[in-house]
Amino acid sequence: MSRFPWLCLAIVAGTLSAAEPAPPKTGSNAPTAEAVVTQYAAIALAGYEDALAGARALGRSIDALAAGPTPRTLAAARQAWIDARVPYMQTEVLRFGNPVVDAWEGRVNAWPLDEGLIDYVDASYGSESDANAWYAANLIAQTRPRIGGREIDATTITPKLLSETLHEIGGIEANVATGYHAIEFLLWGQDLNGTGPGAGQRPATDFDLERCTGGHCQRRVDYLRAAVALLIADLEEAVVDWKPGGAARAHAQQAGLASMLTGMGSLSYGELAGERMKLGLILHDPEEEHDCFSDNTHNSHFYNQIGIRNVYLGRYRRPGGAAVEGPSLSDLVKAGDPALDREMRSRLDATVEAMTVLKRRAERGERYDQMIGEGNRDGHAVVQAAIDRLIEQTRSIERVVAALGIGRIEIEGSDSLDQPAAVFE
Repeated sequence: MSRFPWLCLAIVAGTLSAAEPAPPKTGSNAPTAEAVVTQYAAIALAGYEDALAGARALGRSIDALAAGPTPRTLAAARQAWIDARVPYMQTEVLRFGNPVVDAWEGRVNAWPLDEGLIDYVDASYGSESDANAWYAANLIAQTRPRIGGREIDATTITPKLLSETLHEIGGIEANVATGYHAIEFLLWGQDLNGTGPGAGQRPATDFDLERCTGGHCQRRVDYLRAAVALLIADLEEAVVDWKPGGAARAHAQQAGLASMLTGMGSLSYGELAGERMKLGLILHDPEEEHDCFSDNTHNSHFYNQIGIRNVYLGRYRRPGGAAVEGPSLSDLVKAGDPALDREMRSRLDATVEAMTVLKRRAERGERYDQMIGEGNRDGHAVVQAAIDRLIEQTRSIERVVAALGIGRIEIEGSDSLDQPAAVFE
């Protein structure tokens, strides 16, 4: 989720709004806009189905960890979390331009989070925050915390407690109690390495009722199980939302191509290039790393970009290798302006290649938080190259909007890109 307010970039082609698009400017061999949107919905449904399957596999691995907490079962649960992220991160492009998805997303992928709300933290974290009374509440250690004049009954940790009481308690976005990142923190613990090597190092004994470290091991297991049950329920809701008659699919069909291009442009520019990458590079701050406890950010960024390309190509490759493909934005653009289609494809591929370089560097041992660390010129260059390619592909997305005669759409901006000095204010 973005930390700074939106700075919207208006893209105007003609005088119509996004809700009233002009007929696409294409040739006779082009698919209909309706067919392209239908394929977009099919990709969305497949992506959420796969994310749901990944969450269910994660739940099974957490059950195994609870039944026999060992380094092996903890490593398996961590790997299941990483695997579950692959299809989900490809769906994030669906969020922008679709208020149904955007409202739902805050339950599932909210970040950054003040982890002291959930569990024990290192003394360097501090015990209080002027901005957040629940900053170090440690709900796992407290059954009836009373903070800021409010007492809550946390005697039994349930999905309802997490979603209805704890998540964003006090109206503070950093009080993230649910979703992928709450689970990530519980599986890895804090990453106390700064911009040095290493991820979180929570021991398996934090879940061991007989050899308990960290205290309150049963409540930690209960929290982890409640969080994954809630994640599964939220992804089940997303699957329903993208089936025929579902709310997210209905909005996509109504908004048409504008929704697709808004998603591509906003994730590409303001969210990924800006809030998730450039901001951390400016600040050299590992807290601005998206998957900060697990050091999985290189995969997170890579699969976000794959998701952007999926929407343009009308194609999604499922974890087992099967492809969901059909009429695409690329087909529409190619029929009317083949050169622009080649440009758009080339820009998307160039960004994938830049993200691949970043991903491989991380897999060889220098993780994303190290790349953005102060003084790491080579790492900075790798991250900046990916940012530059994201910006370039956004300019091509703008040209596609104009070529299709869609009208006016709004692409999310970012202070880190649009007015970097504001980052330090």
